[in-house]
Amino acid sequence: MSDLEQFRQETRVWLQENCPEAMRQQAKGFEDIFNGGRNPEFIHPDQKLWCDRMAARGWTVPHWPREYGGGGLSKEEVRVLAQEMAAIRARPALSSFGISMLGPALLHFGSEEQKLEHLPKIVRGEIRWCQGYSEPNSGSDLASLATKAEDKGDHYLINGQKIWTSYADKSDWIFCLVRTDNSGTKHEGISFVLFDMAQEGVTTRPIKLISGSSPFCETFFDNAIADKKNLVGEEGKGWTIAKYLLTHEREMISAFGAAPKKSVGQVALDNIGADASGRLSNSILRQNIAQYQLDTMAFGATMARVGDESKAGKGLGAASSIFKYYGTELNKRRNELNLAVCGESGLGWEGEEYHQGVVSRDWLRSKGNSIEGGTSEVQLNIIAKRVLGLPDA
Repeated sequence: MSDLEQFRQETRVWLQENCPEAMRQQAKGFEDIFNGGRNPEFIHPDQKLWCDRMAARGWTVPHWPREYGGGGLSKEEVRVLAQEMAAIRARPALSSFGISMLGPALLHFGSEEQKLEHLPKIVRGEIRWCQGYSEPNSGSDLASLATKAEDKGDHYLINGQKIWTSYADKSDWIFCLVRTDNSGTKHEGISFVLFDMAQEGVTTRPIKLISGSSPFCETFFDNAIADKKNLVGEEGKGWTIAKYLLTHEREMISAFGAAPKKSVGQVALDNIGADASGRLSNSILRQNIAQYQLDTMAFGATMARVGDESKAGKGLGAASSIFKYYGTELNKRRNELNLAVCGESGLGWEGEEYHQGVVSRDWLRSKGNSIEGGTSEVQLNIIAKRVLGLPDA
C-alpha cells in the first residue's frame, strides 16, 4: 500500500468517526458555514465541534505549514482530503478571509513573529478578519486611497473611511491599506497594517443591498491605533502586498463559478419535469443548461490545472483575473437559469411557495460579483495587458 493510499484510508476512517451528521448536510448559504471569531454565531452547535476537531489536526487549512497551525499536507494529500470530505458531503469546517486572503499574504510577506501570532488563531477560528481596501473615492482606482496613518513612534494613528468592508460589523481584526507618505506617486507611500476593530475610534455601519442582505459596511477610523509590530512588510511598500492579496481574493470570488452541489439541470427537472424520453421538456432551456454545464466543467478543470501549477511554485499571478472574470460570469448565468427554470415561484421574496425568496435574492446578489474584487472591466484590462500582452490603445 502506498503512503498516499494509507493516508486516504486513515482520513476516511477519521472523517467517518469525527464529522457530525449535521455537518454532512448541504450548507444553506455563506452564513451557514462557520466563520469563527471572538463572538461566533452558530446556526448549529455542531459547527463549533466540527471546527475544533478539524483545527486540532490543522485541517481547517491543511496546506499551511504545521509550525503555524496548519496540516502540513502535500498537494496530493490535500486533494485526497477534499475528495474524502466530498464523499460524505462534509461541509468546510471553517471559512474566513483570514484563510483565503490574509493568510497567504502573511506567509509570503509577514515576519516570523507575525506568522506565529496570527496564523494559528486563523486556523482555530479564534479571530475573524475583514479587509480594508476600497474607499468612497477609491474603488477601481484603489491606489488613490486617502486613509491616513500618522507615525506616532511605536504605533500609527489611523484616520479615514473604508467602504464595502465585508462583515466589518462581525469582525475582530482588519487588514488595511493606509497612506503613510504623500510625497511620491499614488502607488508609493501605501502601507499594509493590521489592527484590532474592538477599540475606540473604529465604527462600522451596514449597507443594505438590493438583495435584502447586509454583508457590506462603511467603516470609519477616528484616531484608531495600529501597533508598529503589525506593519506587514516595509513602510510605504504595501502596494506590492495589496496586489498579491488581490490575486487570492479574485481566486476566492472566482469559486462562485464552480459547479453547485445541486445542478441547474436537476433544479430544472424538479420544476419543469421531463418528456417521455426522460429529457428536460423545454428544449431551449435544455440547450442553454447543457452549454452552461459544459462551460462549468471546463472552468473547473482549468482551475484545477492552474491550482496544481500554482502549488508547484509557478504562482497564479494575472491568471486570477481570468478566473475572477469568468467565474463571476458563470455564477450570473447560473442564477439567470435558476430564475428561468423556477418561473413564477422564483420571483417571490418570501414564503415556501417562493423558496423563501432564495432564487430571486441570489439572482440580485450575483450582479455584484462583477463589481466586487475588481470590476469585470478592470479584469479585462489586466488580461489584455498582462496575459495577452496587447498594446495600449
